[in-house]
Amino acid sequence: MISAAIVAAILATGATAFGWWGARNSAPDYRFGKVERGAVSSAVSATGTVNPVTVVQVGSQVSGQLKEVTVDFNSEVRKGQVIARIDSQSFALRVSQAMADLEAARATVLTQRANVAALQAEVSRAKVGLAESEREFQRNKMLQEKNFVSAAVLDKAEFAWRTAQEQVKTAQAQLAVGESQVRNVEALVKQRESQLAQSRVDLDRTTIRAPVDGIVIKKSVEPGQTVAASLQAPELFVIAQDLRRMQVDSSIDEAEVGRIREGQPATFTVDSFPGRTFQGTVGQVRKAALVVQNVVTYTAVIATSNPNLELFPGMTANVRIVVDTRENALKVPNAALRFRPAGVAEPRDSGARDPAGAPAPKEQKKKGARGAAAGGRAATGRVWVVDDTGRPRAVDVRIGLTDGTHSEVIGGALQAGSQVIIGMQADARARAQSKGGLRFGFGPPH
Repeated sequence: MISAAIVAAILATGATAFGWWGARNSAPDYRFGKVERGAVSSAVSATGTVNPVTVVQVGSQVSGQLKEVTVDFNSEVRKGQVIARIDSQSFALRVSQAMADLEAARATVLTQRANVAALQAEVSRAKVGLAESEREFQRNKMLQEKNFVSAAVLDKAEFAWRTAQEQVKTAQAQLAVGESQVRNVEALVKQRESQLAQSRVDLDRTTIRAPVDGIVIKKSVEPGQTVAASLQAPELFVIAQDLRRMQVDSSIDEAEVGRIREGQPATFTVDSFPGRTFQGTVGQVRKAALVVQNVVTYTAVIATSNPNLELFPGMTANVRIVVDTRENALKVPNAALRFRPAGVAEPRDSGARDPAGAPAPKEQKKKGARGAAAGGRAATGRVWVVDDTGRPRAVDVRIGLTDGTHSEVIGGALQAGSQVIIGMQADARARAQSKGGLRFGFGPPH
């Protein structure tokens, strides 16, 4: 019995050692990926915020105490609908005062016009007297030439004529003054009319109305609160005009913004709907730079629809903008570009790599090959295949677009259907046998 146990142990140890040596001397076990044809899309990733397309801030142009607020958060409103009222008593009194001032000015106009009429009559009387004195002077002048009247009578008639002339001038001057006074009070009437109109406008502004159709997404006041409108109108409400049309304001790094164009397709996700992807389109790339801690970004506006009102303003979105696509491209797994057999040194020019991990050309090392590959400019790479002897063989390729999983092959000896090495696969049986040998206290031979 003891001999049989010893023999079994020796046989098990021998099998373990044989398996260990076979595993050590056998060829490595590789995992392979397939070179195939298909679509490759290059995309720019960014974060952004979901916002309504049109947001209107509703304020107050007059100061006063809020008497009534008729809407709340999420209230649907129509253009012109009353949403709040400010106490209008003081503004109504101003309207009454302005109306009284206007009536007083109009009465002054009537008085001045009557005065002008009297002055016009005075001018007419002065002209009649002037004509009479002139005839008297001319008559006495003829009679004096015939010695029918004395020179003293002629002088008296001439004096009366000259006096009548001055009386006409005086009456005309007084008439001009009266007419200017009429124009002055008429201007005062227009001023009073403007003041009345302004008072009525201010009275109307105590009733705050919705400027557009939409939904109230923010309310900042309550009844009884005092509104102070000074240099800037205070914000009372924020109304989103149409929540069925939304936009994502995304921040694009300056290194990527040159690849963004209007009309490019985009997708985004929000934390509220995990696993769900929303569709959109680049509607605008704003040229205004935003600099935060020396990081320059630009805003790309992604237009999207929200027919079921699922997206809320302010949600954080993870955006992916497709900037380029290759249809029916020859593509290789990125894992194959990252793989290196054990004991094989990196190429000397591999200081920069593309997204897949392949070495980049020397002229791209300064900025890195990430942008080159993503932007459509070729970068070099290297993959490994198994030759007829079972050994790995390097194949240099040129790659174009990458989507993070596969890269476009635009040059090299690869063909569709080729198998490329993407990693090593451990021999599970050898590991199990090694563990079994260690349980018996035996280790691999040296």
